[in-house]
Amino acid sequence: MITTPRGPVDAVTTLIVGAGFGGMAMADRLLREPGHDDLLVLEAAGEVGGTWRDNTYPGCACDVPTALYSLSGHAHPGWSHSFGRQPEIRDYLVDVADRIGLRERLVTSCEMTAARWDADTARWEVETTAGTVTAVYLIQATGALSSPSIPQLPGLSDFQGEIFHSSRWRHDIPLEGRKVAVVGTGASAVQFVPEIAGTAEHVTVFQRTPGWVLPRLDRSISPARQRLYRRFPFLQRLVRGRIYIGRELYVLAFTRAQFLLKFFEAFARFYLFLRVRDRRMRRALAPDFSIGCKRVLLTSDWLPALCRDDVTLVPGAASAVTPEGLVDAGGTEHGADVIIFGTGFQPTEPPVARLVTGADGRTLARHWDGSPRANHGVTVSGFPNLFLVYGPNTNLGHSSIVYMLESQAEHVSRLIELARRGPRGTIEVRDEVMAAYADRMDRELAGTVWNDGGCSSWYIDSRGRNSLQWPTFTYRYRDQVTTIDPTEYVLA
Repeated sequence: MITTPRGPVDAVTTLIVGAGFGGMAMADRLLREPGHDDLLVLEAAGEVGGTWRDNTYPGCACDVPTALYSLSGHAHPGWSHSFGRQPEIRDYLVDVADRIGLRERLVTSCEMTAARWDADTARWEVETTAGTVTAVYLIQATGALSSPSIPQLPGLSDFQGEIFHSSRWRHDIPLEGRKVAVVGTGASAVQFVPEIAGTAEHVTVFQRTPGWVLPRLDRSISPARQRLYRRFPFLQRLVRGRIYIGRELYVLAFTRAQFLLKFFEAFARFYLFLRVRDRRMRRALAPDFSIGCKRVLLTSDWLPALCRDDVTLVPGAASAVTPEGLVDAGGTEHGADVIIFGTGFQPTEPPVARLVTGADGRTLARHWDGSPRANHGVTVSGFPNLFLVYGPNTNLGHSSIVYMLESQAEHVSRLIELARRGPRGTIEVRDEVMAAYADRMDRELAGTVWNDGGCSSWYIDSRGRNSLQWPTFTYRYRDQVTTIDPTEYVLA
């Protein structure tokens, strides 16, 4: 039994795990539909917000224009910049939770520790840190970028200073006058390194692989424009539509006309030349793979920060940790008082997959065996009434993930309606349908820059498959999940 704002509960119809953008989109969609009031949302943290609650590192901001990176039914005219800052996005999600009536159905500081399908009762038995609850429909919305990845470097446990990951920023650890080592040069590091440079005595950045950098064309949104958006909401919708169309056109370069990427690469090289005058550093910062193969880094501050006298770029990964610092690939030790890992997450091996056990007694992790697969990224054979939000092959390299999450929320709501037609209210995708869908994803991703761009990226799982990316336009995804073919599912 779990204590909720409406009292103790031991059984619900629909249980959503996670209250970030995905869980919020899902709850918003279901609560707008009659008959879905018996809904509960579990959140491991103390407040809603997901990655925008957890990532509080200095300089944290979105790299998708915020007009597009918001729920379509909950426009926010008060964004201060075209690329939203973390506190604003977090506050936006808190406001949406209040607006849709989520609070009375939300249990915070409640982490799911196990979920098992009971075939006899046709319900999910869910164990949490706050008690046990059963549910007919279980929706996992814990996100793809929620579990930090920290490399287990030799000697890490012997380090005498402070260690933390950028997504779990330790604001209680002062950096003033201290030597800071940063491991990783991805989307988070390029935001926080410029912020801490000048505060720390010295920042040493360990770069395993350089990334393509383009300037972030950010601008402030004046109070006058914000008032205009409030008075005439359709104007902001026009901006959202223009940004959406522009972002969709990127797909052509990433998938079908990769010669266009050479123009982006030429501009990125010119931008590197303008910002970094030292030839050796420019060579170290120049990628040897196609732009787009890894996530493109949108930042106007990263390259100038690396040129500071109190910042050192170390090409190559750190090889070991000593009590006083880190050792580079050449064997040179670099002293450090604080180590910050900006090493990303585990999207292809989500820890939650180890907690969910299906009809045959296997966990989702064992079922996937290192290569996640799901029909439309949502349903998995052998796991009745389980729905994934931000599941396999739904990540994007060009547009707003919020668009995909809302598409999935609509899809799940329709699947639940279909399931209710069965005598026991259960639905499960057929194994051959899921396998055919995964094969289709493999075919469509073949030849794209994400597969053949010449890099080693977090898009590729341990089995060598790209089980993360969506291979084409986002409107095609929405089209395919809007209509459901009942013959693809087993209803019981």
